[in-house]
Amino acid sequence: MANGGLQTLGFILAFIGWIGIVISTAMPQWKISSYAADNIVTAQAIYEGLWMACVIQSTGQMQCKVFDSLLKLSGSLQATRALMVSSILLGLIGSFVAVIGMKCMKCMEDDEVRKMRMAIFGGILFLLSGLTALVATSWYGNVITRDFFDPYVPVNARFEFGQALFVGWAAASLALLGGAFLCCSCPRRETSYPAARPYPKSAPSGGKDYV
Repeated sequence: MANGGLQTLGFILAFIGWIGIVISTAMPQWKISSYAADNIVTAQAIYEGLWMACVIQSTGQMQCKVFDSLLKLSGSLQATRALMVSSILLGLIGSFVAVIGMKCMKCMEDDEVRKMRMAIFGGILFLLSGLTALVATSWYGNVITRDFFDPYVPVNARFEFGQALFVGWAAASLALLGGAFLCCSCPRRETSYPAARPYPKSAPSGGKDYV
């Protein structure tokens, strides 16, 4: 039988990771304006996310503007959007599939082999979701790092890592860990040994019985 505790732990970790991926995708703090130079005005902070750009004043007032034109966006931003949305969809499908295959659920309990395969398939979907989110956040972080150290980029136009990137990295790690636990909850096959052959019964002796 499948390890129910490991299966439950894997689903909880993977589901929390999927929620973190959704939150990271919606957050506008994917990159924040850098204060590396002394002549930069710190009265306002500029955030940019996948869907909007925000400016926060020192008074706490925040103004955001959604990216209107899709064609004006950079190729890296469009690719990151596509990867994060794909990660969310994979995690959503993986959640439904894994719930059906959970040992504590009543669905498909008449076919344990198929139920176990559903749990493993849900774990594989969570692995793909976490891997997709990890690629997206790492790629976006690499773009920020490359522009930050590019001497041709003005100092006032440089950005650093935002909170959404760290949330995305942590969420992707949880999704990968939870998906791995779900895949490892597969029961081990019991070693089968060949049936022992019965020894032939000894033939009765032909001699006479003595009293």
